Amino acid sequence: MMEFRDYYKVLGVPRSASADEIRSAFRKLARQYHPDVAKDKKKAEDKFREINEAYEVLGDPEKRKRYDQLGSTWEEGQEFQPPPQWRSGTRWAQTPEEYGFQVGGTGFSDFFEAFFSDGGGLSSLFGRRRSSGMGASRAGADVEADLAITLEEAMQGTSKEIHLRRQEPGKPGFRSQTYQVSIPAGVREGQRIRLAGQGQPAPPGGRPGDLFLRIRYARHPYFRVEGSDLLYELELPPWSVALGTHADIPALTGGVRLRIPPGSSSGQRFRLAGLGLPRKQGGRGDLYVTLAVRMPKAPTPQERELWEKLARASHPEAGQGG
Repeated sequence: MMEFRDYYKVLGVPRSASADEIRSAFRKLARQYHPDVAKDKKKAEDKFREINEAYEVLGDPEKRKRYDQLGSTWEEGQEFQPPPQWRSGTRWAQTPEEYGFQVGGTGFSDFFEAFFSDGGGLSSLFGRRRSSGMGASRAGADVEADLAITLEEAMQGTSKEIHLRRQEPGKPGFRSQTYQVSIPAGVREGQRIRLAGQGQPAPPGGRPGDLFLRIRYARHPYFRVEGSDLLYELELPPWSVALGTHADIPALTGGVRLRIPPGSSSGQRFRLAGLGLPRKQGGRGDLYVTLAVRMPKAPTPQERELWEKLARASHPEAGQGG
């Protein structure tokens, strides 16, 4: 049996939390534990993966709805059995022993892969079997699994340690192997990395299948991705937007200082050329900064008085007639 993952507990929010509260909690924790800024990188990587996985589910309305169907009484570490309505899909029932193939080191827990992987069919924790095109009698099946990387890793390139457990035909038990997989700089989401001959074993005289690792970008505390471009929302108080200011903008390769001219408005977009992800045709995409005015939620009496004074100065006629 697999362990239940309490994603609300991971993000430190109640089950009644709004989408904004969940997003805010994720950003706060992701900034704290991002591997590029944490001192203990190994511990930070593990925590960042856990936070990212929780937000991958709770930050998606459909995934969150499915997760909430599992109930609220489970405790972390308790052996988990999904509710009866989930049994029809049979995905949850797959185990390495039943399937004969397991992929580890992908950045996702078995709980996530069994219930929330976007790959469909069997969980990518155990690989998704694909037809080899040579016939089952001549070749082992190809296997596909998701592999999560950060945007920084996509930008700079990295390597990942992948663990495979396979059941050899006609032999008891599993054979475990570890591979160091090189991720090239500029890799795109959805791109597949092929490990030739590392899929399902073949019958005698046949060729083993291949393992395909499909790249998935981990959620980032600052950016959203559109193709090769990065999108960043800059929250500023109204006086900074009206009077103009300078803001420090994060980037994948060091920050940049952006001048906000006086008289700017909420929703205004600024383009920082060449600060996005690598493009297929060469060069890099852009970083787009969108202004968002952050209004005070509970103004003090003094602040309210100043707002009213500003309103009268901006629209004298509004203050007439009581």
